Amino acid sequence: MGKAYLFLIIAVLFEGLGTTSLQASQQFTRLVPSIGVLIGFGMSFYCLMIVLQYLPLGVTYALWSGFGICLTALLGWLMFRQSVDVPAMIGMALIIAGIVVINLYSKTAAH
Repeated sequence: MGKAYLFLIIAVLFEGLGTTSLQASQQFTRLVPSIGVLIGFGMSFYCLMIVLQYLPLGVTYALWSGFGICLTALLGWLMFRQSVDVPAMIGMALIIAGIVVINLYSKTAAH
């Protein structure tokens, strides 16, 4: 099970790379960030494929997308100076709370 979560973390990090590169690519007009999009999303989906051997699809997607949302908001703030208001922070805190509930209490989080 530890392998699943390791690959899930890696998948989220690559998804952050892909999404951040998508913004930086300026609609695929810049080569290096455009390559980052392909590598980021390609590796993210590859890692998700591995995670799906251990965790159900719904749980995997909930964890990947939830952490991805929070990471992407953080990267947008750090790299592009995009502001995150209080309602957005509350929403992301609720996403993290949902992830915690899934992992601590759901029987579907393990095969």
